[in-house]
Amino acid sequence: GRPGANVTLLCRDPEPPNGTVLWSGRRRALGGGNALLLGGLRPEDAGRYSCHQGGHTLRTVRLLVEEPPEPPHVSCSRRSHDKDVLCEWQPRALPAPGTRAVLWMKRRFTAENMTEQRCHFYSVAQKFVCRVKVPPGTEDTKALVVSVCVSSRAGSSTGEDRIITLNGILKPDPPLNVSVEAVEFSPQRLRVRWSYPPSWDPRFYWLRFQVRYRPEPTPTFTQVDQVTRLWMDIGDAWRGTRHVVQVRAQEEFGHGAWSEWSREAVGTPWTEPRDVTEMGPYSSQFPAEDDPYGYGVTLPPELFSDDTTDDTRGAVLEATARSPTSPYALLVAGGSLLLAIALCFAIGMRYKQRAQAQRGAKLGGGGQHPMVPLCPPGSPLSSTPLLPPAAPPGPLHVTNLDY
Repeated sequence: GRPGANVTLLCRDPEPPNGTVLWSGRRRALGGGNALLLGGLRPEDAGRYSCHQGGHTLRTVRLLVEEPPEPPHVSCSRRSHDKDVLCEWQPRALPAPGTRAVLWMKRRFTAENMTEQRCHFYSVAQKFVCRVKVPPGTEDTKALVVSVCVSSRAGSSTGEDRIITLNGILKPDPPLNVSVEAVEFSPQRLRVRWSYPPSWDPRFYWLRFQVRYRPEPTPTFTQVDQVTRLWMDIGDAWRGTRHVVQVRAQEEFGHGAWSEWSREAVGTPWTEPRDVTEMGPYSSQFPAEDDPYGYGVTLPPELFSDDTTDDTRGAVLEATARSPTSPYALLVAGGSLLLAIALCFAIGMRYKQRAQAQRGAKLGGGGQHPMVPLCPPGSPLSSTPLLPPAAPPGPLHVTNLDY
């Protein structure tokens, strides 16, 4: 009987002729008679009941208080092209002890190569799981029929037949080793890396991936599709904010379903390190309120003592802010100064050479002389002197235009 129902236990048919029939069993208070009515059954009422007459046991009846198994709603998947088919379902209530489940798989429209597999119930996962070998010679696109029957001492039930294809039930495992790294000198970029799950062999079949990420203050994810590599750069990350990233996978041509999302990985974009001001002889350093760059102001310990005045009636100690000087600025300033000095020196030398050239032209005279070849044509250079012999001085002829 089912829990909450009524059941009648019969001792003999026909009823014993003389004497009183008594019952014994799980319940303390039991009536007499050939028929025993038990109402409002509970699981603890299950057990053996016996009827007696005159000290002799006439019959023993075993009562089961269970629900018959519910019809299974099966879903099948395959972790890769070379793995077995896994079919599973989760009942709404725990199955009774001794419940048995069997699965059959065969090609559609034919009874050949039927595969029978017993299913097991896993108490931790609270579900039945069946691992089925793929029939030999089955194509990935051919339809297969899956049937399941569940039986117990209280009855049996069957689920609806499911039509599947090996390509259609592909569902990879989530990607592994997801990591998020900062990209140096890029305050708005993050690099995400991951790897294939061990159940998928990338030598024969590939996967495509989806990546989703979000800054930690926001609940909404940004999703990127059609990623075929094992890494991706996020180019719109929030500066200085930690981000949550997840990755999932699907067969490269879109067959089957997406895997579950991977575990969350977190990372923060690169931030420019601040210059650390060298600490002076004092050990107390606090940020100044009017310091827009966040540099510290070193204060002497006298400011933090209880005695704020001395014998000179309250001389106030002022804090001096140290503004750090960048070595790059000193390098640029020194280079510019050296370049200016070199330029001035070059201009001075140029003017000096020009002045010397003009002075030499004035000393040599202002007349122009015709250009005369150094040697007549045909004569070798070695036989002709480079300069003519000096002429004896003579009278100055003012009418000679050659002067």
